Parts: sequence; structure tokens; C-alpha cells
Amino acid sequence: MIIENLRKAGVQNSRQSERLKFNMLEPLGGRWIQAAGEYDENGLQRRVAVSIGPQYGTVDAEIVKEAAKEALRGAGFDLLVVCGFAFDAHADEAAKEFVPDLPRSDECELFLAEERRQFGKLPILLARMNPDLAMGDELLKKTGAGNLFTVFGEPDLQLDQLPDGKMTVEIRGVDVYDPTTGVVRSSSTDDIACWFIDTDYNAESFFVRHAYFTGAGDPYERLKRALRAEIDEAAWAALYSTKSYPFDAPSTGKIAVKVINHYGDEVLKVYEVGG
Repeated sequence: MIIENLRKAGVQNSRQSERLKFNMLEPLGGRWIQAAGEYDENGLQRRVAVSIGPQYGTVDAEIVKEAAKEALRGAGFDLLVVCGFAFDAHADEAAKEFVPDLPRSDECELFLAEERRQFGKLPILLARMNPDLAMGDELLKKTGAGNLFTVFGEPDLQLDQLPDGKMTVEIRGVDVYDPTTGVVRSSSTDDIACWFIDTDYNAESFFVRHAYFTGAGDPYERLKRALRAEIDEAAWAALYSTKSYPFDAPSTGKIAVKVINHYGDEVLKVYEVGG
């Protein structure tokens, strides 16, 4: 049922015109790859492999890596789509191990796939499946096909070091892969609900040391009104920010930034910095 719905609905990012539409999608009896199909990119036909995560639990880094390895052993796949109801924060880091250097929309208008193909590399899309897919066809009749499979891109972050040695992080938006052109474009912070920083990341556990909120149109205005008697307006305004407060350089040599969209999907980005 999931493969059939995926074939009909395609994969949506934040722009309807950039939806990944399948010309053909059929089941495939692989261990990690459950379907294979075709789609158009820049007017050229491309091959796509699809991996479907567990019904219960999250898609973790191992699933992404094993699906990528199996896809790379296949017959010339140009794209891997990993579908899941929920994703581990490290799944995005695993996906980036396989992704080739893709052109950005501000660097070129057209970049053919042949020019960016690298041996042992392929773009990977992590597509969140709408929970309604697990509820059966009857409930799906009330669910628009446009939001059955959605992609949350990689956060676009800027890390700065201040003259006093402290550091700041600014989130500028989300980089989203456009499957119709093979180009990565940047979007605003409208797709981001909140973001957190572990300013001394130990590569094992993520500790929230800074927390900030963002999103289009101040989506937390109702909460501020409801909690007016319990929350300081200036303090709340400081939390609604795309730029962090300064913090000390990490003793571990690493910081980690976790970004969460409005669907609850998480993306983790780790930086190696001087101690």
C-alpha cells in the first residue's frame, strides 16, 4: 500500500512545483531497497531506489547506510529515497556520507546530472511519511495526497568566532534538494519550528544547552498570550531568534545543532571547532 501511495503522491518538499513525481515505481525484492522506479530530472529520465523504514520505531543511521550501499550496488540508481514515519537525528549525518557535491541554485541555473555523478555517491532524500498511511485506506480518503511524503532538508548554519573567543551560531534557513533539476536551493527559516545547540558535544549524547524558536508569522503568539501572566515578554522574545547567544568554545572540540521542523522531524549537524 505504501509503494502504491508513494507512486501516486510523489515526494513533496516545501514547493509544490518541486515535487518528485514517479513515472514508474514497482516493488523490488531487496533487503533494504523495497522499490525501484523512474523520474524526470531536467527532462532526462533517472532511476530511483526506495527504502521504507519500520512501521514502529525510527529510521536510524544504520538503515540509511545499508540502503545506500545496496542502492550503489544496483544498476545505476541516480537517487535514493528513504521513507519513514520518524527519523533518528543521526540519519541525516549518515545520508551526507554518500551525497555528492551538488550545485546550489545561487551558483547555476542548470546543471545536468552527468556533470555531477561521482563513483560511489548518490543523492539521498529522507522522506517523512504521514502517520495516516498506517491507518488504512478509509482515513487516507480524508488526507490530501500532497502531504503524504515530505522532505525536510539540511539546515543552513553559520558559525562565527567573536574577538573574545566566544562563538555564535546563526540559522539562515534550510537547504532543500530539488529533484526536478538536481540542484540544492535555500529556503527561509519558515519551515523550522525550533533549534537547539549542544555547545560541548561529546559525540554520544546531545544535551540541550541553548534552545530557540522560529517559524513564519510568529507561530507561538497564542502561547505567549495564554501564558502572559507566567512568562516574561523580553525573555520570550530572546528565545524567538535565528541567532544564538555567545558561548565558550567547546572543550570537546565539537558543537552540535539540532533542528526540528513543524512535523517533528529532527536533523543533527555537527561542527568540528577549536577547543
